[in-house]
Amino acid sequence: MQTVHFFKKKNSLYLNDLIKGLNKKKIKINNITTLNKSKKNDLTFFDSIRYKSYAASTKASYCLTNDKLEKYLPSTVKKILVKNVLFELGKILKKVYPDADVDYPDLSLKLASKNKYKHVKFGNNVLIGKNVKIGKKTTIGSNSIIEHDVILGVNCVIGSNVTIKNSILGNNVVIQDSCNIGSKGFGFIPISNKNFKFPHIGKVIINDNVEIASGCTIDRGSIDDTEIGENSYLDNQVHIAHNVKIGNNCMIAGQVGFAGSAKIGNNVSIGGQAGISGHIKVGNNVKIGGGSGVVKDIKDNQIVMGYPAVPFKDFIKNWKK
Repeated sequence: MQTVHFFKKKNSLYLNDLIKGLNKKKIKINNITTLNKSKKNDLTFFDSIRYKSYAASTKASYCLTNDKLEKYLPSTVKKILVKNVLFELGKILKKVYPDADVDYPDLSLKLASKNKYKHVKFGNNVLIGKNVKIGKKTTIGSNSIIEHDVILGVNCVIGSNVTIKNSILGNNVVIQDSCNIGSKGFGFIPISNKNFKFPHIGKVIINDNVEIASGCTIDRGSIDDTEIGENSYLDNQVHIAHNVKIGNNCMIAGQVGFAGSAKIGNNVSIGGQAGISGHIKVGNNVKIGGGSGVVKDIKDNQIVMGYPAVPFKDFIKNWKK
């Protein structure tokens, strides 16, 4: 997959300009990113013990965290202690990416030009933004919108009334009618009787041979990306929240909902109307029954069902009672 930045940050970032109370010395940082993707001179954040393994190996030079978690970070990392990590991070992101907390309409949209995209088929009233790349043999249905800088691979099929923004699609991807891909996720921090909107600067990555049925919504990542692995299939009206990772060869039935930052392994099957809680991990080769509520991690090769989801044998025993 190609690297694309849909939200432009300031050319020069200085730590003391972004965080109040630091010394006046100009400390330049390169990027603001997650623990596992950080490099030298980057600023990262550590707000949950769940991510202590990433914290232990982070390459970041600076980290927003609290006094309970700082001990898990390497000595090479400068700890910046705050009371509410995500709130402070959100304020920083808003300074760096002032337009990322609201999805403003793309004013660069124009009717698709068959002269520009000679090997692409368009329905009626298709709108295309600036710097969009579309692979050969791709077909886009009527009234669909492809916003600026989006990349569509070769031989994709995009249905009618589809909106795609802040996204990169691989080859042979099928998006059926009325899907919304790449919008801002549901990120708010309640403070002083109001909600602080958390900017979302990530993107959606959809790998090769994925099929997404009608009426699905896939939110872009907040700091990280939302990603769907190769050869995975989504049924109608599936919702995927920000930062969710879905592995390869997954089959997800209708009306399944994934909360933010859930991580799903390979070869996972999920029945209709199941709910997956945020920040949990589902292993490889897992089967989740329809209507289940997954509220904790599931190891590889498990079959679970119920609310809360339990091993299928236990569910049958309890059901018979």
